[in-house]
Amino acid sequence: MTFLINIKAPIKNEIQEFESFFKSSMKTKVPLLDYITHYILRRKGKQLRPVLVFLSAKILGEPNKSTFTAAALIELLHTATLIHDDVVDDSYERRGFFSLYAIWKTKIAVLVGDYLLSKGLLLAVDKKEYQLLEIVSAAVKEMSEGELFQIQKSRKLNITEKEYFDIIRKKTATLMIACTSSGASSVSKDLEKIDKLKQYAENAGISFQIKDDLFDYQKKGITGKPMANDIKEQKITLPLIYALANSSLIEKREILSLIKRNRNNSRQVKKIIDFVFTKKGIEYATHKMEEHKQKAIACLADFPDSEARTSLIKLAEYITERNR
Repeated sequence: MTFLINIKAPIKNEIQEFESFFKSSMKTKVPLLDYITHYILRRKGKQLRPVLVFLSAKILGEPNKSTFTAAALIELLHTATLIHDDVVDDSYERRGFFSLYAIWKTKIAVLVGDYLLSKGLLLAVDKKEYQLLEIVSAAVKEMSEGELFQIQKSRKLNITEKEYFDIIRKKTATLMIACTSSGASSVSKDLEKIDKLKQYAENAGISFQIKDDLFDYQKKGITGKPMANDIKEQKITLPLIYALANSSLIEKREILSLIKRNRNNSRQVKKIIDFVFTKKGIEYATHKMEEHKQKAIACLADFPDSEARTSLIKLAEYITERNR
């Protein structure tokens, strides 16, 4: 938590102001909806995406009204996608608390997600932020494509490493790219610098998702995500992809058979996890995560030294070192 506070230091005032701005953007006259949005606000996450928006603006200028609109729209979109993800994944827990889906079930959870997305879009329209709408609409399209492609591949269990990286770029990195693109564009028209920040976000986003995938192999559920959840959902991620690619045909058939038929059997799941460790899948995924972190940091080399630049470097490091 202290590390995050240090990252937010250059934009401390903006983040404080943003919290009030974001609360007001979620207000409604429907009592049930108001109660649910209050539940969401009380269990807010680390706010990494608004932080990324403000730091991307700060490194090129001073955050303004457009920056606040961008941060609110992206946080509303991100919250909506998390709610929808819990419904799709049949997940009863989010950040260590009951998910909206667990408490209010499918219909209300889906409608609340839709409501938050529409609030964000209307916020941008009201402020006449049409470039922002274009950035975020493209992100939603990419995220949806990534999720659907992952579902398709999970059914066939034949995902390649290249396909894995295509998926995580779309489903995770895309939104972080939208953060840096919208934040930087709100204060600058320097296309070269904006592109560098987008490259930073792409690599940081990839390392973020690899870290999330590595949590699936942790010994204890300290992240709010059940151990081996991806395996149980037949999501083949980088550690397992590498392990399978470096195994014999007999081993590969056995592991894929376990995933198809025994993924909810704890003993068989442990066998899959042990296989991944034995084949050095964790080591390989960790190496790739670090590689993308260094690529992200390298994208900031041409920016003048500043508190915002230092925080963006620290944010890339935090992504790979966090424990949840």
